[in-house]
Amino acid sequence: MRSRLLAVLIPVLLLLTPLREALALEHSFVADAVRRVAPAVVRIDTERTVERQPFDPTLIDPLLRDLLGDPPPGPERERGQGSGVVIDPQGLVLTNAHVVDRVESVSVTLANGDQLDGEVIGTDPVTDLALVLLESKDLPPQAPLGDSESMEVGDWAIALGTPFGLERTVTLGIVSSLHRNINSLGFSDKRLDLIQTDAAINPGNSGGPLVNGDGEVIGINTLVRSGPGAGLGFAIPINLARRVADQLQDMGEVVHPYIGLQLVGLTPRIAREHNRDPNALVELPEHDGALVQSVLPDGPAQKAGLRRGDLVIGVGDQRVSDPQNLLEVVDAARIGAPLPLKLLRSGKEITLSVKPAPLPGLT
Repeated sequence: MRSRLLAVLIPVLLLLTPLREALALEHSFVADAVRRVAPAVVRIDTERTVERQPFDPTLIDPLLRDLLGDPPPGPERERGQGSGVVIDPQGLVLTNAHVVDRVESVSVTLANGDQLDGEVIGTDPVTDLALVLLESKDLPPQAPLGDSESMEVGDWAIALGTPFGLERTVTLGIVSSLHRNINSLGFSDKRLDLIQTDAAINPGNSGGPLVNGDGEVIGINTLVRSGPGAGLGFAIPINLARRVADQLQDMGEVVHPYIGLQLVGLTPRIAREHNRDPNALVELPEHDGALVQSVLPDGPAQKAGLRRGDLVIGVGDQRVSDPQNLLEVVDAARIGAPLPLKLLRSGKEITLSVKPAPLPGLT
């Protein structure tokens, strides 16, 4: 009996040993990664004055209104809270624009509990990024920054921050997706391809770092999906955040180029299905690219001669397969520098030169 029991247990124990070793290794690398970044993670508390919104007294029961009285008129103080990460030895903290936008005071709590005043250097609503300068001679260490372009789906993702005011919170997950367009999440006023993760990100995590398994910051946490699909977190890639932070540090603002087109994606399959429709008013080319849905009045594209129905298939020698490709090229372009757009128009290939202008309406 004993020999039979040993014959069963020994193989099980042999199988459990590598599992225990793997779990110990996982614990070790997560703890090591957190130790590298945690000293640079901060809590950000803000205050601003807001005007109290008027209310309709007819919506309140008259008895309650008599008992409670009307709310006092005038401004009131509004408090906010978020996270950030030190990215520079001068005490520059990277966070979200929505954390510090239009605030009057910023208090930053360091990992060791010290509280410092912060000065907002600049915000960029288009990428939801902001830069805060710590006002102190005794500054915390900066976090090591990684390369978000080297990330792959399935890589480890560690989120650090202050969700719901709970400081020094760490959650673990993986990179669930890359290049997730923020417009598909309902934010048409932003220009972002986000890192999607299942590492828990909650209110208060905004502005905190998303870290890889080596303890390098690969993203800045920006939002969490609530309602249907809850549990999905998103972060701004650190490579983009670096470029934005450089401009905010140098100029206090970020200038985004635009050409003034509203685009939809086109593929040969979509074109074929459209062309089979007997009610179709125009025939689409069976080609992939960015189809011009509308041209903004007085924008660079209109001045260059682009029209509704043009199909953008390239910029110079670079192929354009969808609107996101074109937006990436425009984002990287210099203001006023000609962009040669290769188009299909009425079955013919033409090239028009467009000069990007500063994106209007950000103030």
